[in-house]
Amino acid sequence: MATTIGRGVQLTDLAFGAAAIGNLFAAVADEDARATVDAAWDAGIRVFDTAPHYGLGLSERRLGAALRERPRDEFVLSTKVGRILEPVADPVGDDPDGFAVPAAFRRVWDFSGDGVRRSIEASLERLGLDRVDAVLIHDPDLHADQAIGEAFPALAKLRDEGVVGAIGVGMNQTAVPLRFVRETDVDVVLLAGRYTLLDRSGAELLDEAAARAVGIVIGGVFNSGLLVDPQPSSTYDYLAVPPEILNEALRLKGVCERHGVPLRAAALQFPHRHPAVRSVLIGSRSPAEVFDCVEMARLPIPDALWAEI
Repeated sequence: MATTIGRGVQLTDLAFGAAAIGNLFAAVADEDARATVDAAWDAGIRVFDTAPHYGLGLSERRLGAALRERPRDEFVLSTKVGRILEPVADPVGDDPDGFAVPAAFRRVWDFSGDGVRRSIEASLERLGLDRVDAVLIHDPDLHADQAIGEAFPALAKLRDEGVVGAIGVGMNQTAVPLRFVRETDVDVVLLAGRYTLLDRSGAELLDEAAARAVGIVIGGVFNSGLLVDPQPSSTYDYLAVPPEILNEALRLKGVCERHGVPLRAAALQFPHRHPAVRSVLIGSRSPAEVFDCVEMARLPIPDALWAEI
C-alpha cells in the first residue's frame, strides 16, 4: 500500500535502506551490493534511501549504479544533506565512523543553504542520476538552530520549485525532530531505533506527526540486530547489550514463540501499528536478508500476540 507525502512522493510499507551496502561495519563486495538492490527490486520494493555519510559516498555510488537503468518514474529515491565530503590529500587507514572503506574523504558538517545545494549536486554526481525525490537533513543533533533556520528554508525553496518532491529530517533521537515537526512544514521524519518493540521513546513524536499529517519512516527496527536473535553477545544501539535490555528482548522472543511468530516478524510489523508510520526501512546486505525481511513483513500475526506484548 502506498501513501503520498510532499509533492506527490509515494512511500510504500517497506523501503530499502542503503547504509549496509555502504560497508557499514563490514565490507560488502560490489557484486553482492548490486545483487542486494536487485533482490529488493525483484521483491517489489520501490523506495530507496541513502546518504553521503554511508561509506563516504560508496552507498550512493552503488545504489545509483543499480538503479540507473531502471525506469526513473517507477522508484522513489531519497538522500541526505548536512555532511559535505572533502577529499583527503594523504588518506591513512579506514573511515573512523564505522564504515569499512578507506578514509579518502572527511565529513564536514554544513547546514547552510549553500551547503545544502552543494551536497545535493555532489550526491547527484555520485548517483549518476538527474534528480532525487526526497531530501532529508541528516543528524543535526548539535546544529538544530542552523538546520531549521538555514538548511530547511533552502530545501523548502527547492520543493517549491519542484526540484525535489519531499523534504524532512533523519535522526536517531526525538527532541530535534519534534522541533522540526512543530516549527516547520516538513513532509517526513526518518526516525531510527526510537520506535521499536524495545524502545517506544518516539511515541510523542509519532503522535505529533500524526496530528500534523507528517509522514514517519522508521529505521533500526531490529535495534542493531538484537531483535533478530537476542544473545548475550548481541549489540543494542551498536554497543554491548545491557542485561535488562537483553532480558526484555528474551521476554519478547518468548511471547512470539508462544504464538508461533518469529521475533523479527513482530519487530518489522510493530511500527505500522501507529497511524503516523508510512514506511519501514530494511537495511539488508544480501539478497537472502531482503527476501527474509519481505517474508517477515507479510507474515500474519495474531492480535493476541500484540495484546500480550
